[in-house]
Amino acid sequence: MQHSETLLMTFTRNPELGKVKTRLAKGIGKEAALEVYIKLLEHTEHVLQNIQTDKCVWYSVAVRENDIWRDDSYQKKVQFGNDLGERMQNAFKDAFQHNYEKVIIIGSDLYDLQPKHIEEAIEALDQNDIVIGPAQDGGYYLLGMKTLHEKTFAPKNWGTETVLADTLKDLGNQTIHLLETLNDIDHAEDLVPYQIFKKYIS
Repeated sequence: MQHSETLLMTFTRNPELGKVKTRLAKGIGKEAALEVYIKLLEHTEHVLQNIQTDKCVWYSVAVRENDIWRDDSYQKKVQFGNDLGERMQNAFKDAFQHNYEKVIIIGSDLYDLQPKHIEEAIEALDQNDIVIGPAQDGGYYLLGMKTLHEKTFAPKNWGTETVLADTLKDLGNQTIHLLETLNDIDHAEDLVPYQIFKKYIS
């Protein structure tokens, strides 16, 4: 069911022990990494519920009903594709096929993410082809566009510090709005700034 011209998507991993935040788990253990990831998902959902657009959750393995993503607030789908770029491209393609005019995807591992970042992204698409939220690790936490720019998803080393630079290079002459740079939580040291995660690193 479609209500707005904007679709806000998030990619999540099904929260299972040993299958989420593997880099983080190397530093704090699998159980703690799962707990941190669940807190990050809860934070992401809390941020999204404040935004008045259509929303879609793309699960890594299988759709869950009656989880933190309420069935009456979120469309639910399963990611498909060989790598992150392909999976994101397929999600954007799906959204544009459903006639959304602005499509934005956000990651689900940012404790710094606030509604203002998403609101700025939606607004920026009025004047720009693409909006990107850079992450401190050289990747990005948000990507938005009004038409499918397939070059964005060209093969690259996803999950490395060159992703944002490679993406900007691939996009060439498009008009791009960059949001504030935020901290992506991937390693134990990324937890340091946050009181809520102190117990995992003390």
